[in-house]
Amino acid sequence: MTTNERWLLIDDDAAFVEVLQRALGRQGIEAAGAHCHAEALSALSENAFQKCVLDLNLAGESGLQLLPELLVRQPALEILVLTGYGSIATAVEAMRRGAANYLCKPVTVHQLISGFKAMATTPELRPEPPSVEEMEWEHIQRVLNEHEGNVSATARALQMHRRTLQRKLQKHSRWRN
Repeated sequence: MTTNERWLLIDDDAAFVEVLQRALGRQGIEAAGAHCHAEALSALSENAFQKCVLDLNLAGESGLQLLPELLVRQPALEILVLTGYGSIATAVEAMRRGAANYLCKPVTVHQLISGFKAMATTPELRPEPPSVEEMEWEHIQRVLNEHEGNVSATARALQMHRRTLQRKLQKHSRWRN
């Protein structure tokens, strides 16, 4: 299976880029790698890409600052922001700056491909971005899981009063049932 797609992978972790390039190659997708702002902009000036996987933290440089520059150079480029440190604020900011999607590491190549497929080319088929409440809930669940269900430890990690967290958890469980 071969596609005519070319992806640009921008991540400061060279091993991650190399593994992802091989995995995408097995899916018939040609991918080029870049490890910093300058390499990414150089790659864009030399080649046309349809998709881009952009790490949020590029060895001290911000992927969020690079995102609009990429779109200025190739406006049709679909950009998926990838990060190991997901937060509601950065997800919202990435989408505001033009990202097509936002995923947290670790991810598989199939999750990346699905992350782009979820963004249909016609606007009426494009799913609504998650609401702030949904993103907050996902973040709370992630931190709660990290603290093995301990509400007090989770509240401290979220810098939230324990009772406030308990109300949010209770409200959401009522809403879901």
